[in-house]
Amino acid sequence: MPNDSKITSDFNKTLKQVQGDSGVDCEILRSAQNDGIYPSPLVGEGELLNERSEFSNSGEGSKNIKLAKFAGFCYGVKRAVETAKKLKSENPDKNIFVLGELIHNAHVIKELEALGIKTLTEIPEKGEGICVIRSHGESPQVIEKIKNAGFEIVDLTCPDVKKVQQKAIELAKGGYFVVIVGKSEHPEVVAIRANAELYSDKIVVAATPEQLKEYDLNNQRVGVVVQTTQRISTLNSIVEYLKNIVSELRVENTICKSTSMRQTEAKELAQNSDLVIVVGSKKSANTTHLAEILKDITNTIHIENADELESYKELLEKSNSISITAGASTPQDVIDKVISELNHPL
Repeated sequence: MPNDSKITSDFNKTLKQVQGDSGVDCEILRSAQNDGIYPSPLVGEGELLNERSEFSNSGEGSKNIKLAKFAGFCYGVKRAVETAKKLKSENPDKNIFVLGELIHNAHVIKELEALGIKTLTEIPEKGEGICVIRSHGESPQVIEKIKNAGFEIVDLTCPDVKKVQQKAIELAKGGYFVVIVGKSEHPEVVAIRANAELYSDKIVVAATPEQLKEYDLNNQRVGVVVQTTQRISTLNSIVEYLKNIVSELRVENTICKSTSMRQTEAKELAQNSDLVIVVGSKKSANTTHLAEILKDITNTIHIENADELESYKELLEKSNSISITAGASTPQDVIDKVISELNHPL
């Protein structure tokens, strides 16, 4: 079974440099992924991450095809999708809404709509029924607006995302200048920022060190949290920049365990593959980050479904060893269709 030891050691190496090279007072707290918010796949709960074994084709001239053990729905996504479906089945006569897409996958959204679970793009002045908070979370202001509209709220924010929100709030309350490592427009980051801004106006979002240079962080007490689906290299680069200019640096590694294990395993597979196929939505942050990481190792294609394989026919034909992985919001049947197409190409 893959593990995230390398990710942990890379991160600790960075923080040792922070402490040893700069003279900055730097504190590394426990990663949120180790706080036991839900049963870890490393202790026998593999089903939460769709753990499965590798497989390969057999026969003369066949290709060697491997499927990642950690591919497809993570715990938070699985929880959100199954709970939304259960809400509708238990309340057939009630309106069930989700504010924004429940997860970043068009296939799943269509499935939910077919069940009568509707996506809201904005909050009406008056509403009736249940409104679900999606796995990315929402701002306190938006949640209050949903209540005032008359909806019953069911909060399906991923527990790991909730933990990032709480860590950001703690840093803000502690007087730190809070840096959120992530993409400013991503709904998870928007919600993290909104929660922290209830307690401080010193909140910034950055995905690169260059984006921090416009802020006066010299000799500041700085606290860092991370979007759960970010790359560890992105966090490391920002910590490297901050360590040389701040008076105190407090870092919360809130990259979730699912993301860490998925990325680590995929990198190991890529090192022994002619081609890696990443399956999942182009809007999914964790899926796009996965593809970005693997492109530095071997030939990598990012597809949303099996139909897109046709565009890579030549590359597929010349690749003898192919690995498949998938983002945390990719449903199993989409992965299965990709595997079937590779095994039985038209």
